[in-house]
Amino acid sequence: MSYEARINSLKTRHARLDARIFDEDRRPLPDEGTIRRLKLEKLRVKEEIERLARLG
Repeated sequence: MSYEARINSLKTRHARLDARIFDEDRRPLPDEGTIRRLKLEKLRVKEEIERLARLG
């Protein structure tokens, strides 16, 4: 998989995580643990995108 393809895949994953965070936050009783976990995963994906962008 090329750098561009991997970056695009990660961007898609990042957007999906963002949507899941938004959905969870809008629930009547959002699960803060779930939100925290999703935000951490989203941050890791963002860091990976930035790392690959520097290499490519």
